[in-house]
Amino acid sequence: MIFSTTPQIEGCPIREYKGVVTGETIIGANFVKDIMAGMRDFFGGRSASYEKVLREAKDTAMAEMAERAQELGANAIVGIDIDYETIGGGNSMLMVATSGTAVVI
Repeated sequence: MIFSTTPQIEGCPIREYKGVVTGETIIGANFVKDIMAGMRDFFGGRSASYEKVLREAKDTAMAEMAERAQELGANAIVGIDIDYETIGGGNSMLMVATSGTAVVI
């Protein structure tokens, strides 16, 4: 599966549009990560634990989107958009939603 945030892939004409595909995931962050992130906010620096959670959530949503595209017979997804939101009480959950157009190149 080829992924692209652009509406087309250079040198690969789109032969068929299969439709819009999406992938979603919601991941909770535990209190230990929250405490460590709070300390990083106070002292400065990056939060490796939160960065790892973000990557995992994005990868899961992308994989789900790719699976849906394959079910439609696509071999690429163009125009990909990735959105991140916090939800739940105290914004304790991270939602990642991906969308794009499944195509055959």
